Order: sequence, then structure tokens, then C-alpha cells
Amino acid sequence: MLVDAYGREVTDLRISVTKRCNFSCIYCHDEGLGPIDRPRTPHGEEMTPLEIERIVRAAREFDIHSVKFTGGEPLVRTDLVEIIARTVRHVEDVSLTTNGSMLAGRAESLRNAGLKRVNVSVDSLDPTAFREIRGGALAPVLAGVRAALRVGLKPVKLNLVVFRPTLPHIPELIRFASETDGLRVQLIEYMPELVGHRDWAVDIDGVKSWLESRADRVLVREMHHRRIYLFQGAEVEVVDPVGNAEFCNHCHRVRVTHKGELKGCLNRNDDLVPTRGLDDAALRNAFRTVVAQRVPYYGAYVRDYTPRGSETPLIQLQPFVPDSP
Repeated sequence: MLVDAYGREVTDLRISVTKRCNFSCIYCHDEGLGPIDRPRTPHGEEMTPLEIERIVRAAREFDIHSVKFTGGEPLVRTDLVEIIARTVRHVEDVSLTTNGSMLAGRAESLRNAGLKRVNVSVDSLDPTAFREIRGGALAPVLAGVRAALRVGLKPVKLNLVVFRPTLPHIPELIRFASETDGLRVQLIEYMPELVGHRDWAVDIDGVKSWLESRADRVLVREMHHRRIYLFQGAEVEVVDPVGNAEFCNHCHRVRVTHKGELKGCLNRNDDLVPTRGLDDAALRNAFRTVVAQRVPYYGAYVRDYTPRGSETPLIQLQPFVPDSP
């Protein structure tokens, strides 16, 4: 197992298979390779299924046991089923983050290839607000969520980025999850260090306090000491990395860009380690190198930041009261 200088074991791999996307989310931090409206063959910059399999195989030699595919939008690739099938030869725990718009027709083939579960980005259940925030249609996304549940890609996690435009939509998403078996909600803190627009940010601790005051029960995850808020059995979890040294101190993840570069931190692009064209020994050394240069983003790489808990609440959420069972 690879361990960095801060004692953080690396157990998870996040692989971007493309920068292309068919949505245009207003908070997206990636310029991408241009819009796309349907699945297509890989772009020349993107890793081939064989290249991805080589990286996964090397990662497994270092006891990495979880792989999540991301984008852009991974489902724009016509060969994603092959990528999944090649990955599960080496790592069983394989998941996917998607905008869900192309998931309905492909959920079963992905499951059959070995995919275990999906995260679907749903920033609002109001079609108009959804289009304003994400630049796409809501109905195909909900169809994708239903298809994923039907074929057993559970739990389906609904991701909502928490910033000013999405705050009013949190209660309805929680209600939807509490009424639908197999759904969970992940509220992901908006990251202005990636996108800018600091005026969009909200007090995430205020959101957590709001959840805690209304949840039926609160659990604490071992990793990051994250709280899980239960609403009629539906799990709601907050991912809050901004200004959070504890979050960074518990990071166990290495990333791979769509070009095959290893990357030790989401927030950085000055730590990329290329892998294309390397033989097996050099590929293993690339993993050792990227892990050796990993440091916690908050507390080590960035020392001058606003610590968690010192922000002033920006927006008051409306009360959410789940329906009685």
C-alpha cells in the first residue's frame, strides 16, 4: 500500500474518462473539450480502455481497492461498458458519477459489465431551475435514476452542489429521497477556489445545523467524522472540504486525468505525473511519485485560509418537515 508523508494511505482511484459533457452547469470548473449531444467515440486526448486498464492494474498492485469513473460526463463515451468490464477484472468496487441524462438506456449494460453503483447530479427537482443551473433537461435524469434503481445500481446517490441557487431546493430533494427506496443524498459544498464567484458560497455549517435540528437521527462516519442525517430512513450526507483541514487529512484518493496523468489533489494542477508511454516499472514509479508529493491542501499546501466555523451565515433555509409515515 502507498502511504504519503502525512500517513495517509491511498485506497481509492478517481479516473476521468473525458472532459466532454452534454450539460453546461454554471458552477463547472472545467472548460472541457466542447459540448456533445450524444455518445460518441473517444476524443484523441482521452485514454483508451487498454490504457485505463493498465493504470487500474498497477493501482491494484498497491492495494487500491476502489475506482470511481468521472468526467466531464462519462456516458458520452460509447466504450464505457468496455472500460467498466476491463476495470472489474482487477478491482471489484467500481462506481460512476454521471449527470444521469444518458443513463436510462445504458444502466443495465453497465450493471452487467460490473458497475456497482452510481452518483447522479440533481441540483433541483424543479425543471426550470434545473435547466437554469445545469443547462440540461431534468426528465431524462430522473428516468436515469429510476433505471439505475431498477437494475440494482444501489444505492443511487443524488449529488447536489450547495450554493446560493440550490439552497431552496434541498428540502424537496430530501423529501424525494425519503419517499424512494434506494436513494441517498449528498450535499456537496460549492468550491469557489475552483470556480470563483465567492459570492455564491453559503455557510455550510449553517446547513448542517439546519439538517441536524430536523433529522430523525444523526450518525457519524468514521472517515472525516462526517455526519449522516436520517430523514424517514433516507441518508443525507454533507461533503464539506472548503477550509476543512480535517477533510484533507483524511483524503485517501489519487486521481487520473482524461489524458492519463496522475493527480494527487483535486484543487491542484501543478502535481501532474504523466503515465502515457511508460513501461510497467515506470508506471509503478509514477504512482510512487504522485503519492510522495501529496500534501493536505488545507493546512500544508494552503496555510492562509478561513478556518471552518468562522463564516457568517449568508442565507436562511426554509424549514423542512418530512411527511408522516
